[in-house]
Amino acid sequence: MFAKMVVGRVSVSRTCDILGIGVGTYYHKLEWLYRRCLEFLERYETQPLQTKKFNEMWLNTDKMHYYLNNVRKKGQGSKKYTGFEDLNMQTYIVVSAEVLSRYVFRSDVAYDWNISMDELNEDTRKFKEDHLNTFSRKNDRLDWSYYPQEPSANDSENRNAYLHELGKITNRSRFVDGLNVDAPYTTTAHYWLIKQMVNADEWRMISDDDFSIRNAFYRVFTKELRLSDAHHFICQVNKTKSRKQCLKEFGQAKAELLDWGDIRGFKTKFLRTLASHYLTELLTSHQFHEEAISKDGERYRKYADNPIKHPLATKDKGFYSVDCRTDLSALEPNEIAKMLLNVNDHSTNSFIQQIRRYISSLERPLTTARGDKKSYIYANFNPKYAQFAITILRTYYNFCRPFKSADKKVLTPAQRLGITDKQFDWKDIIYFK
Repeated sequence: MFAKMVVGRVSVSRTCDILGIGVGTYYHKLEWLYRRCLEFLERYETQPLQTKKFNEMWLNTDKMHYYLNNVRKKGQGSKKYTGFEDLNMQTYIVVSAEVLSRYVFRSDVAYDWNISMDELNEDTRKFKEDHLNTFSRKNDRLDWSYYPQEPSANDSENRNAYLHELGKITNRSRFVDGLNVDAPYTTTAHYWLIKQMVNADEWRMISDDDFSIRNAFYRVFTKELRLSDAHHFICQVNKTKSRKQCLKEFGQAKAELLDWGDIRGFKTKFLRTLASHYLTELLTSHQFHEEAISKDGERYRKYADNPIKHPLATKDKGFYSVDCRTDLSALEPNEIAKMLLNVNDHSTNSFIQQIRRYISSLERPLTTARGDKKSYIYANFNPKYAQFAITILRTYYNFCRPFKSADKKVLTPAQRLGITDKQFDWKDIIYFK
C-alpha cells in the first residue's frame, strides 16, 4: 500500500492519514523502500547489463527543473526575515533513457544534501578557496563554491561587497540544508556512470541544444567521438505552439508525405518508409557540416548549424527540427536517414511526465487563490527524498509498467531492452519473489 501511494500521486500528509503513521515513519519507510529498489536494481539491472553487449545504444537525455519548497527551517520564521519566501531555489533532475525501449538508465537530482555551510566555511579557510581560480576549488561543483571571508588589508575586495555576499549566503542557510550542484558536473557524472554500466560498440545521443549536456557528453565520450563511434543529434521543439496548431501540423505532415510518395511513384502508404525515402533524397544535397579553411590553409569540416524539419510530425509537438553536431560525411545518405528517423525525445518526455503526474511533491506548482503568482508550499523540501522517490518510480516504471507500442506488443521497458523476460510487480521488488 505504501509503495503504491509513493508513485500514486498521494501527498505525504494524506498518506500519513490513510496509514495512520507519523511523518518520521513515512520518511523512514521511504528510505527503506529506496534501499529495496537499489537491491532489486543490483540483481536485475546491473548484473544483466554487465553480460549484455549492444551494437548500438541510442540515448536520450533531458533536464527537468523544479523549485524547492521555499519554507524556512525551524527557528527562522521571525518577522525580521520577511521577504525571504520569495527565494526560488531551482533544482535540476537529469534523465537519460534508451530511445527505442524507453528504459530509463539514470535519473539524478543535481543537489548535494550532505554538504553544510560549516564545512564550506572550513574548506574556504583551509584552502583559501576565495582566492583561487574556479577550476582549482574543491567545491566548484556547488552553486556556492566558497564561503565569503572578511577581506584583509591586501585584498582588492571592499567591505561592502563582502557584506553583500555574506548576507546572501546567510539568507540561503536559513532554508533547506545542502546546496545545489552545477548541472554540467551532475551531467558529466551521470554519463560516466552510464558508460561504466552499459557495454556498447557505438553510441547515439539525442538532446536539445543544451550546453551542459553537450559539454558533458563530449568529455565522457571523447575517444568514441574521435573514432566516429559516437554521434550527437539535436532535437528541438517550438514549445510556444498551441495544441490545436500541433494537431494541424501532424495532419499536414501526413498529407505532405503521402503526396510526395505518390509523386515519386512509391506504392507504400507506410509513413515511416516514405519518410526514410524522403530523407535519403534530401540528404543527397543537404549537409550538417561544411568545409572551412584555417589560417594555415588547411581544410577542415565544421558544424554548419543547418537543421532540417523532421518529416514525421507528432500530435503533441507538431513539426520539430533535427540536426547533428558530429560529422556524418563518411556515411551514405540512406544510412543517415535511418538514424534521423530515430531522433526524438519521447523516451525522456514520457518519464518526466510520470514524475510530474505521480510524485506529489514534484508536481507543477499551484496557482495562488489571487492568481497573481505560483505557490511552492507543497513542493519538495529536501532533494534527498526527491531522489529516493524518483529512484523508486524509475524501478517501477522500468520493470512493472508495460506500454503498447507500434508493434502491438505490451511489454515493460526492461523487457524491450532485453535484460529480463518477465513483468515484475511490487512483491518482486520488496520481497524478491
